[in-house]
Amino acid sequence: MRYTKFSTMLALILVAGCSAGSAGRVMVKGAGPDDLLKLRSGPGLDHSVIMGLPDGTRLIRGGCKPTGGRTWCRVSLADSPTITGYVSAEYLAVF
Repeated sequence: MRYTKFSTMLALILVAGCSAGSAGRVMVKGAGPDDLLKLRSGPGLDHSVIMGLPDGTRLIRGGCKPTGGRTWCRVSLADSPTITGYVSAEYLAVF
């Protein structure tokens, strides 16, 4: 339960700093050393996976919105801005 409250608060902080139209530089954090954060075609687990992103991947964050009990943010790869998709906000950290 404690983890859920922390994740919810972190997501709310990210959403507060991420209104539609605003952009921010973030990085993937918390996926783990042996796992990848899934970049999805839409905001939610029911959307297809475009690619996996390791911790430390730098992204440009667009708008965020709550969907399916999670907050999802539209992002693009900082090094390849034409690659875009959605990731769960709980795995993003501002740098």
